[in-house]
Amino acid sequence: MDDDVLRKLAYETLYPFYEVIAGGAPDSRIERLDGVFACVVPAVPERSFMNAVLYEDPAALDAALPRLADLYGDAGVAAWTVWVRGGDTAVQGSLAAAGNVLDAKPAVIRGNASEIISLSGGTASARGVDSTAATDAALDAAQILALRTRATVAVTGATDYITDGRRTIALSNGSPLMTRVTGVGCALSASVAAFVGAAGGPAEHWLATVAAIAYSTVAGELAARDAALPGSFAVAYLDRLASLDAATFAATLVARDIAAA
Repeated sequence: MDDDVLRKLAYETLYPFYEVIAGGAPDSRIERLDGVFACVVPAVPERSFMNAVLYEDPAALDAALPRLADLYGDAGVAAWTVWVRGGDTAVQGSLAAAGNVLDAKPAVIRGNASEIISLSGGTASARGVDSTAATDAALDAAQILALRTRATVAVTGATDYITDGRRTIALSNGSPLMTRVTGVGCALSASVAAFVGAAGGPAEHWLATVAAIAYSTVAGELAARDAALPGSFAVAYLDRLASLDAATFAATLVARDIAAA
């Protein structure tokens, strides 16, 4: 299955997701225009993730934009979003021309090497969610992306690179077993979110991301010493995450600063 098919399937799953959202709050509803699907949730008028629009083709969306603005305005919704299909650059231009703007920006972008290269505007290939590029091949792309978005960018893999465009650190802990247990990457993203959420503000996001990834990968490396197979590793990993102490962490961590380009 190629990436275009995967992207199409991922987009199609948004339709039933928003059907569920629309059924969960008072006055919420789905509005269907010609080729356009709009979830309206007046209970959360500032949450554009909930008030979302999907479309079948760019022309249908372009024609529906004035009606969508009226529809959400009449419902008292101040922020709504359009999920843009992959490759629809014309839609991005239409949205900008209609006055739509991004209402948020990421604090941290975490991905594998292929994902980060692609996000930065480069060309990369992947096997599903797995990268076909080494993390060091994405270092320049990560630094460019960090400077462009003003976010912390983490490229994770055998060696993890975390950069804000000015500071870059390489972390070399972890274990190949971490790639053989479903959910470890998602757990890593959740840890990053938790650490960043506990940080004092944007100035601390880079350090919080470094800490989250270091904590997770050191725990993974130690867990691999306790278990040799994926099933037992999953349990050992949870145990190491729960029991990791400062002394063991410091003795195991392998980190190096990367000079600015």
